[in-house]
Amino acid sequence: MRILVAMSGGVDSSVVAGLLKAEGHEVVGATLQLYDHGAATSRKGACCAGQDIHDARRVADALDIPHYVLDRESRFRDAVVKDFADSYARGETPIPCVRCNQTVKFEDLVGLARDLGAEALATGHYARRVEGAAGAELHRAADPARDQSYFLFATTRAQLEFCRFPLGGMPDKAAVRAEAARLGLAVAEKPDSQDICFVPEGRYSEVVAKFRPDAAEEGEIVHLDGRVLGRHAGIARYTVGQGRGLGQASRDGDQALYVAAVEPGRRRVIVGPRAALPQAEVAVAEVNWLSAPPEGAIACQVKLRAREMPQPAMARWDAAAGVLRVTPEVPAIAAPGQACVLYDGERVLGGGFIRREAA
Repeated sequence: MRILVAMSGGVDSSVVAGLLKAEGHEVVGATLQLYDHGAATSRKGACCAGQDIHDARRVADALDIPHYVLDRESRFRDAVVKDFADSYARGETPIPCVRCNQTVKFEDLVGLARDLGAEALATGHYARRVEGAAGAELHRAADPARDQSYFLFATTRAQLEFCRFPLGGMPDKAAVRAEAARLGLAVAEKPDSQDICFVPEGRYSEVVAKFRPDAAEEGEIVHLDGRVLGRHAGIARYTVGQGRGLGQASRDGDQALYVAAVEPGRRRVIVGPRAALPQAEVAVAEVNWLSAPPEGAIACQVKLRAREMPQPAMARWDAAAGVLRVTPEVPAIAAPGQACVLYDGERVLGGGFIRREAA
């Protein structure tokens, strides 16, 4: 069938295009140009700009498939970069990859695929699409170290029906690079994307300050008991659970201190001992269900951060309030702005964004 492949210029999406072409599909490549930050466009490990667009075009030429470049810089700036800055200004810790998937990538590329008469959109994400009794389901990748299902929780059911993730069953990244070499792709050894793609040299606080200078204003670092322990150089530099960058406020006698909360209204960073950070209940909003929304409480597993394994929890969906309330089996650190994703074994049930308090 005709399949549109989202080609970032990296090895993963290039292998997807190569594998689908080898299977006999009519493959069309599409690359989104999302930003242009001078030196950032050529730095290794980025995506969707400069050298990466050139690499995607080279792969498309090698595979003899048509290739389109779509200028989405303005939309990306408004939907992802500005949202990133606004989130920090609210005292949250955003996940720009989720917003990018939610808006620019899946929404725009699914639309393009349909316009081109394609029957599916394929990406290089490490996740599995499984046909279930009620339609397509999103499952974790075979390789837990590469699994990206956490970042795809906001994919709608209609988008999931249309999407394909050919790398989800790959045993590891080495196998993907081996496929790239077998297919003769020049990007076989290209480094993986690192950090946040649109932030030059990883200095995200500078990007935040550009759009929301208020998030870079100085303020107090305050202990949970009310004592002022020091000053900070902007709330955008801090996230719940962080222990670095606190200066003299990093310790209270012999006790190490961590960020317990960020109060944007008063520009305060609240710190306390690590034992004071875990929450018994986590409030989640902007919930997207990839399964039937539960009635009453359900037992599940939950991920509150990208780099952790799902942990046992109970979840209760308040449809009237639009709030999911999650009670981890073991109280956990939950940073507002991060994603809370629910699993039933390998399957993603749904997820949303952690909020500061239950509504």
